[in-house]
Amino acid sequence: MLFRVSFLDLRGSGATEGDDLMSTTRKAIFPAKPHALYREHGYSPAIASGDLLFVSGMVGAREDGTAEPDLKAQVELAFENLEGVLAGAGGSFDDVVDLTFYMIDPEASVGLLLEGMKKAFPREPMPNVTAVGVNWLAGFQVEIKVIARVAGMGGSWTAKTQRSSREDIVPGDQ
Repeated sequence: MLFRVSFLDLRGSGATEGDDLMSTTRKAIFPAKPHALYREHGYSPAIASGDLLFVSGMVGAREDGTAEPDLKAQVELAFENLEGVLAGAGGSFDDVVDLTFYMIDPEASVGLLLEGMKKAFPREPMPNVTAVGVNWLAGFQVEIKVIARVAGMGGSWTAKTQRSSREDIVPGDQ
């Protein structure tokens, strides 16, 4: 079968198929108790665009912005900080679709990050995951970056699939 996938903007703005969907408004999202790093370094914890949430790398920062010195506690705090940002957008771990771990020492960190992930995502479907070893995280040992889709955040885009005579073949179709 041949399919063509197009996107329809249902934000209620009068936009129709073919309009520029990337022109949606961006909105900064902050947790109820933000740590000092956001203001100190001038960045947003997350940006909402439509119903997509792009979360900055979450670290195990205490409220004053300093790093939690114990690696296990730093990982736990990074997940807590991530949960706070997701909640600030009206979401939860259930909304996360893409997860990236950055680690100074992957051998020491990956087990702790996977343990935290099992607590945050106790059931299927699990988000897709990328793990990256790095050599600098501004005094932190780990960083967790996510993309989430949070329904009701300010718009929804739905994909509609139509039969087409075009030669675009969706993988898996015969």
